[in-house]
Amino acid sequence: MGNKIVVPFGSQHIAIPEPVSFLFDTENEIIKNVSVDVGYVHRGIEKAAVTKFEFTNVGYLLARICGFCSITHAGGYHHGIEKLLEVEAPKRAEYIRLIIAELDRIHSHLLANAHVAEVVGYENLFMQGIKDREIVMELLEDITGNRIQYDIYTIGGVRRDIDKETAEHIKKQMSILKTKMQKVFDFYYNDYTFGLKTKNISYISLERAKEYNVAGPIARASGLATDCRAEFDYLPYDEVGFEIQTRTEGDVWARNIVRQLEVLHSIDLITRAVDNLPEGDIKVKYKGRPKGEVFLRVEAPRGECFYYIKGNGTKVLERVRVRVPTYANVPILKELFIGEKYSDAQAIVLSFDPCMSCTAR
Repeated sequence: MGNKIVVPFGSQHIAIPEPVSFLFDTENEIIKNVSVDVGYVHRGIEKAAVTKFEFTNVGYLLARICGFCSITHAGGYHHGIEKLLEVEAPKRAEYIRLIIAELDRIHSHLLANAHVAEVVGYENLFMQGIKDREIVMELLEDITGNRIQYDIYTIGGVRRDIDKETAEHIKKQMSILKTKMQKVFDFYYNDYTFGLKTKNISYISLERAKEYNVAGPIARASGLATDCRAEFDYLPYDEVGFEIQTRTEGDVWARNIVRQLEVLHSIDLITRAVDNLPEGDIKVKYKGRPKGEVFLRVEAPRGECFYYIKGNGTKVLERVRVRVPTYANVPILKELFIGEKYSDAQAIVLSFDPCMSCTAR
């Protein structure tokens, strides 16, 4: 008979200050059973979108679903509304939207990987990741005026342009960041001790990834090549040479590697977008009110974000529904703990980069 202990792990833990709680039944420090309580943090955002706001202002509300994914939620909503209104944003606006979306992806991925590094014992690497992330945060502030809630989207385009001076600054900073990120990637990929703490932990096979329909870097780390940027034409990713980044190892290590590969690729996408920024207006006028229904998918840093919007021809929408990637990834996360060491629980959770703010709207 082993030493059995029930260990709580959740919202008070320094590794995951989110409204989610795990109870691990352990035997000799091996997790034998898991119970999960995702808490109740209902902000009523979807209800407010169809009762308290006119459709012209709903985008600002939905951007507040999450600080990290604000541009994704703003994009999902505005692309949907533009379809209902039969409005096509100018090409220059679409490129600016792409640039902001990829900058947002970089800062989200850097924080996620830094947290994994921290919980496996690399606090200096965590601090380096946060320091490098400031390059992106400052660029976002330069372009949009805000570090987090960018609010650059508007129906028919964007609110702010990128001038030549800012464009050159973006390219310069991306070059600096790429050099730094390549060094970090080499460390993640080659460091022996980091590999010992992250490889062969919480393995997800390709077949299991398909069965659970996991999303984002979790799916791509198991070889499941799914990415809304390649599958849907909501932004001109094909014009800037987007390629899906995958690995096949399916463990904590592979999830970090995929995110780091995506960081490097996003830097290239941003640089190409800036180099080929079209001339012209940044927004067009629209008229009418949304009538009918539309759904679309956009790629958040954590994976596919599904939006459904229904309008009835009035100023207030009839329905807004959002399904976020963390919601899709939680079911398999619970099962992955079984048989793993409790000491690896932090790395397993953080390798999923869960966003309870998006999930508990």
